[in-house]
Amino acid sequence: MNIRPLADRVVVKMVETEETTKSGIVLPGSAKEKPQIAEVVAVGPGTVVDGKEVKMEVKVGDRVIISKYAGTEVKFDGQEYTIIKQNDILAVVE
Repeated sequence: MNIRPLADRVVVKMVETEETTKSGIVLPGSAKEKPQIAEVVAVGPGTVVDGKEVKMEVKVGDRVIISKYAGTEVKFDGQEYTIIKQNDILAVVE
């Protein structure tokens, strides 16, 4: 079974952040910020807004930067994913 997003939605899996800072300080779980870099797992087909087709700008496998508190978190087959709208993607990491 797979997750197939609808319209202009994208399923992403958050990339884990490091547990220690560059200077070697270990961060407790409560001090860590929510990661903003994610890997695209599935992409919807796009949508039509005001008669104009909205094409999807990302593809499966892209690493992207997303808005800090965007999307809906879901747990599927023991993995945690976030479903976001394409507008919540700020950039593609190349």
